[in-house]
Amino acid sequence: MSKDPLLQPFKLKNLILKNRIMTTSHEPAYPEDGMPKERYRAYHEERAKAGVALAMTAGSAAVSKDSPPVFNNVLAYKDEVVPWIQNLTDGCHQHGCAVMIQLTHLGRRTSWNKHDWLPVVSSSKHREPAHRAFPKLIEDWDIDRIINDFADAAERMKAGGMDGIELQVYGHLLDQFWSPLTNDLVGPYGADTLENRMQFPLDVLNAVRNRVGKEFIIGFRYTADEAKKGGLTAKDGLDISKRLSETGQLDFLNIIRGRIHTDADLTDVIPVQGMPSAPHLDFAGEVKKLTGMPTFHASRIPDVSTARHAIENNLLDMVGMTRAHMADPHIVKKIIEGREGDIRPCVGATYCLDRIYQAGDALCIHNPATGRELTMPHEITPAIELKKIVIVGAGPAGLEAARVAAERGHEVVVFEAQSDPGGQIRLTAKSPRRREMISIIDWRMAQCAARSVEFKFNNWAEADDIISLNPDIVIIATGGLPNLELFESKKDANYVISTWDIISGDIKPAENILIYDESGDHPALQAAEIAANSGSKVEVMTPDRTFSPEIMAMNLTPYMRSLQKKDVTFTVTHRLLDVMLTGNKLTAKIGTDYSEYVEEKKYDQIIVNYGTMPLDDLYFELKPKSKNYGAVDYDALINGDVQKITKNKSGKFQLFRIGDAVSSRNTHAAIYDALRLVKDL
Repeated sequence: MSKDPLLQPFKLKNLILKNRIMTTSHEPAYPEDGMPKERYRAYHEERAKAGVALAMTAGSAAVSKDSPPVFNNVLAYKDEVVPWIQNLTDGCHQHGCAVMIQLTHLGRRTSWNKHDWLPVVSSSKHREPAHRAFPKLIEDWDIDRIINDFADAAERMKAGGMDGIELQVYGHLLDQFWSPLTNDLVGPYGADTLENRMQFPLDVLNAVRNRVGKEFIIGFRYTADEAKKGGLTAKDGLDISKRLSETGQLDFLNIIRGRIHTDADLTDVIPVQGMPSAPHLDFAGEVKKLTGMPTFHASRIPDVSTARHAIENNLLDMVGMTRAHMADPHIVKKIIEGREGDIRPCVGATYCLDRIYQAGDALCIHNPATGRELTMPHEITPAIELKKIVIVGAGPAGLEAARVAAERGHEVVVFEAQSDPGGQIRLTAKSPRRREMISIIDWRMAQCAARSVEFKFNNWAEADDIISLNPDIVIIATGGLPNLELFESKKDANYVISTWDIISGDIKPAENILIYDESGDHPALQAAEIAANSGSKVEVMTPDRTFSPEIMAMNLTPYMRSLQKKDVTFTVTHRLLDVMLTGNKLTAKIGTDYSEYVEEKKYDQIIVNYGTMPLDDLYFELKPKSKNYGAVDYDALINGDVQKITKNKSGKFQLFRIGDAVSSRNTHAAIYDALRLVKDL
C-alpha cells in the first residue's frame, strides 16, 4: 500500500473511492442532442482508466424544460437519457471509477430563446448579467413542478447506474432562493429569514431522497460564502453548512466560495492564470472541521503538491483537479508510477471554459487530444518503420511535432533560429500574469530531452542544411511575423510598429498611443497593459462591433481589472485606413465599415495587431525538392491515416508545414496540427 495521502481510499457511505482525486462537475459541452453519447463517454473514460477515483459528470444536467441548456448541458428531463447514462457509467465503472452527476435547474442563468422558448423563472425579478434574460418571478405551481422534476431526474440517474448525484446550489435556481441578493419572494420561501430562503433547496433534497431511497448518495455543491456585499457571508455559509449536515439527508458537501452571476465574479470562483492557486481551500477546510461531513472542493488546484497538501492536512476528503485533468488525464497513473515530472501541466489559460462560449466545446490549450479521445491519442504508439525527421522551428507546433515523433521512436533534429525555444509563447510569457504559459514549452522540452531529440539553436536553417541531413520527413514550423499590412492600402502601414515590439520591450511605449486591433486576441491587450502601466494614454481601436472578440469572459476579466483604472479607452466600429507623418506626430486616417464617415486623429505612436504572415520562404524553397510538393491528404489527416501523396518521384523527403507557418491561428491550432500529422508518420 502506498503511503501517499492522495492514493489512500475513502469510504463515502456504501462506496469505496480508491483514491482522493476526483474531477468535479463541469460541462465540456460534448453532448449530442442533449445526450452524453460516445464522445462524452470517451472523455470521462480516459480519466477513469488512468485512475481517477470519482468522475462527477455534467455541469449541470438540466432537470426541467424551462432550464434550457446554454452550455449544451445533458438533458436529464428526458427518459431517453437513461441508456446513455448507463453507457457512460459502464465505461467508467469498468476501470474502478465511481460516477456521479450534477443536477440543476438553471433558474435565471440561461436564456428564454433556447429550445422550447419557455420563460426563465427565478426567485429574483432581476436578470443575471452574464446571460441577460429577465426572469418571471417564480409561482407556487412552478415550485411544485420543479421539485418533482428534480426527483424524476434523480430517479433517471439512479436507473442509469450512477453512484450518486450532486445538487447544484451556486448561481443556479436553488442558490437564487437562498441568497439574499436574488430572493424577491414573500411567504414561506421569502427573503426575510435564512430558514425561508433555504426551504426550497431542502424541499428538493427531501423529494429526491424520498424518490431514490436512503442508500443512494446525494450531495450539495453550494456557495458557502458569496464574498459580495449584501450576500451570504462566511459566517452565514458556516451556519448553512451546519444546518445541511444536521438534515441527515446529505452524504457530502462540495464547497464553493463566491458568485458566478457576472464574468468577473465567475473568474474569482474559477481563477485563471496569474491569480492565486487554491484561494478557497482553507475555507473549505473550515467547513469540514465544523461539520465533520465528507468534504469536496475544487478551485484552481492545478498541481499534485497542492492536492496532496489538501488531503494530508485534512482540509478535504476528495480533491477536485478538473482543469488539470483536461491538460493531462493520466495524473493519477503518473503519480502511481512515480512519474509526476511527466505530468502535462495545466497553465491556467482557461481556454477550455472560455471556448465553450466562443466555439461550443471545451478544448485544452495544449492537449489537443482532450475532447477528441475518439480520434486523437493521449499516449503515443511506437512507429513500425523508423525515420529521420527534421523540424524547423521550436515554437509550440515544432516542439509538439518533435515530442510526438520522438515518442514514435523516430530520429529527430530541430533547427531554431533563436537562442531559446518557445516562439510566440515566449513573448506571451513576458507578461507577469501570463508567465505560466512558458510551461507549455518547458514540458515539451523536458519530454524531448528524455527522448534524445537533437536541437540546433541559434541556427537559421537553409535548404542545404536540411537536405544534407538526408531526412525522410521535413516539417516546417517556423511560425510567422507580425502583419502590418492594412487591408485597404495593400501595403505595410507607414510608421507603425507591432504589438510584439511593445511586449518584447524592444520599443518603449510613447505618451499618447493608438493600438489598432484587427485580430481581437491577446497581444493587443497585453501591449495595452504594458503601455498603460508605463503611464501612456492608450486608445484600443477595432473595426469590430466588440473589442477583443477572441478573448472570452474569464480571460478578459484580469485585463479589465488592470486597464480600467488606467488612462485607457476602447473604440469600436472604427477602422484604421492610413497613417501619415505630421511633424513629430502620427496622423491616423480613421473610417468605419458602417458609413462614409472619416476622421483624422493624432498620436505619438500607432501599434498594430493584425495577426501574422507565414514565415514560409524555406518551405517554398524545399517544396520542389520534396516527394509530395508539400501537399497534405486532408482525408487521411482527418481519418488518422498515413500521408502517402507522391507527386515527385525524384523527391527525397516528404515536406509538411504546420502552425502559423501555414496561417495565423492560435496555440491550440498549432499543437493540434502537429499531433494529428505526426502521430501517423
